[in-house]
Amino acid sequence: MTRRHFTFACEGVQLAATLDDAPAETGLLLITGGNEVRGGAWNGQALFAARIAEAGFPVLRFDRRGVGDSEGPNGGFRSSEPDIAAALAAFREQCPQVRRVIGFGNCDAASALMLSKGDGFDALVLSNPWTIESDDEEAPAEVVRDHYRRRLADPAAIKRLLTGQVAIGKLVRSLISAVRPAPQAPNGLAAEIGSGLAAFEGSVRFLIAGRDRTGLAFLSKWDKADPRLRTCAEATHSYVEPKAQAWLVAQVLEVLRG
Repeated sequence: MTRRHFTFACEGVQLAATLDDAPAETGLLLITGGNEVRGGAWNGQALFAARIAEAGFPVLRFDRRGVGDSEGPNGGFRSSEPDIAAALAAFREQCPQVRRVIGFGNCDAASALMLSKGDGFDALVLSNPWTIESDDEEAPAEVVRDHYRRRLADPAAIKRLLTGQVAIGKLVRSLISAVRPAPQAPNGLAAEIGSGLAAFEGSVRFLIAGRDRTGLAFLSKWDKADPRLRTCAEATHSYVEPKAQAWLVAQVLEVLRG
């Protein structure tokens, strides 16, 4: 495995990319979420890419416009379709042996892949897709139940409740939220990404971190019987836990080898 850096063009500006090269004819294009740079928090995405490349599969990471080392305006994930298309073309140019490309995105990067209908990809790995419309959106019942399940297992939290250190009004509102029914059908962004994904003909795998509000919010708006769903119960949003990291790598390699 060798690692090299280069730039490629996207709508008149240059985007920065890193390629972990490997010989396989199937490659992984890693799309970053939010304003995260291609190395990831604490270099996590760089380490993840290295593990995939060590297994024989080339991995391309890049900074979308206005993020990290890339030029241009930052238009957020909703404007990233041209960036993804340009990165896909650059990947195929840099690795001419590649015949299949799997797209991987976490958080709003997964949503961006769905909004773009997975155009140009052979398969998608969609982790904790972003469906939260605003900062003041009420937490889904699944998120509230998970929170209190963990709090009830914490002796310190129970002590605070019994000694009057917990705001009762807030607790009651949260408990009401925990038992409210789920929405009957997706709406808003959840409906948009669902519609986009419906146009994709390749294989799809959803990965959900069981301790992540974003992932649980997605589940609250998605068909839980979808056979494409996989959950790592103790993982947080970026799979920083050692067991979660190993699970994530295994899931992605399974798709790459499929």
